[in-house]
Amino acid sequence: MIPENTRVQSTALLVGNSDGIGLATTKRLLAAGWKIVGVSRSQSPITETSYQHFVADVSDHNYKELIDALVLKALPDLCIYFVGIGALLDVSDMTDEARVIDVNLTAMVKTASAVVPLMVKRGRGHFIGISSFADELPSAEAPSYFASKSGFSSYLRGLGVAVRPRGVHITNIRFGFVDTKMAKGDSRPLMMTVEKAVDHVQYCIDKKPSRHSAPRIAVPLIKCLKLILKLKGI
Repeated sequence: MIPENTRVQSTALLVGNSDGIGLATTKRLLAAGWKIVGVSRSQSPITETSYQHFVADVSDHNYKELIDALVLKALPDLCIYFVGIGALLDVSDMTDEARVIDVNLTAMVKTASAVVPLMVKRGRGHFIGISSFADELPSAEAPSYFASKSGFSSYLRGLGVAVRPRGVHITNIRFGFVDTKMAKGDSRPLMMTVEKAVDHVQYCIDKKPSRHSAPRIAVPLIKCLKLILKLKGI
């Protein structure tokens, strides 16, 4: 066993962690002794000495420059991309459609592009993206959100295959409804608490699966829904 005073402190870069699952995960990792660098649009309520926070919008033109600099300085062992937005389609004004894609998918790829090469160079590291069961379904109500999650999950799946032989792990976490501000709509079946969602994130940090879906009961339900949509020609 390594003596407590000689252990190397692990560092995590968390993007989109000022509320919801990201904030709860930050608190959990800090309690476990991690050093954390956080990035989000809002200030963080956390003031611990092992935590450093930067305010930035992932869709800003200077985000890539910021994340490149933070990665070189922090040398993270773990990076988690929590950011996600959604918008209902308004065919009379589709202004928000491109922003949803930019925030949910393009900025995640920019983050991975900054973090993963350094992890590959070091021969270790773990990148986690928070996706959704929406990645398997079409949607007339929110096509940009569903399409962004489909691209999100597909990208991480391919990236994971590419870097796994180099000692780097990629995990795609697919959630259903979690009790956060992202949970919209009149019907929100199988709603999960934030703390339960963090339990799943913790499991993925420990076990490093390539894909993790929660709650598991939703998996056959999604398959059934896909079949129904197929039979309807959607």
